[in-house]
Amino acid sequence: MSDTFGTNESFGVRLIAVTKPVLPEFEDAEALVAYCARVSSPNQENPDYAGLLRYCAEHSHWSVFTMANMVVEVETSRAISQQILRHWTFDFQEFSQRYAAATEAIVYPARRQDNANRQNSIDDLPEDVNNWFMATQSLYIDAAFNVYQQALDKGIAKEQARFLLPLSTKTKLYMNGNLRTWIHYLSLRADPEHGTQVEHREIAQAIKEIFIEEFPTIARALEWT
Repeated sequence: MSDTFGTNESFGVRLIAVTKPVLPEFEDAEALVAYCARVSSPNQENPDYAGLLRYCAEHSHWSVFTMANMVVEVETSRAISQQILRHWTFDFQEFSQRYAAATEAIVYPARRQDNANRQNSIDDLPEDVNNWFMATQSLYIDAAFNVYQQALDKGIAKEQARFLLPLSTKTKLYMNGNLRTWIHYLSLRADPEHGTQVEHREIAQAIKEIFIEEFPTIARALEWT
């Protein structure tokens, strides 16, 4: 039997690393970005850079934001990780079901199909329908992990036994990208207007909060705060 997680534990996000300049004149990654942006300026070491970063953001000078990186850990399901992995400008490392056995799955709530937008769903189904959907997921998850374990016990390789697992199987991945890549991803995936699935958007919003905390000057330049 697998460990299953309800909607309140359907994902996890945490910061792993950000660019840390080695030269003492740069207090943080934002100062480094500004320094590199001023490569052609005689005033390259000017510590006042908020206006510069705002100007770069307002005029789409995105290349300056490639000078620093952020790595984030994400825990979600295989169904949602597939959506994240489509953002090929990141570098990824994901939990391998060929190397290690899967042990957990996530139970998600039900939503109604939006007939006007095939990429959207609406949270207005009756409680009894949602309860049925979540209970049914739990039954199928338990059944799938039961036969998955049987397959492993019979000596079937993990890379083959995993075909028995549902898309709700839990996974972990690391996303590494420069700040330009993160700005694009978060502008797209944290915005409900772009049709991102709710479960994916919640992850993006959590990452956006990390970005705002780590890069407050850039976040203000982007009008995220």
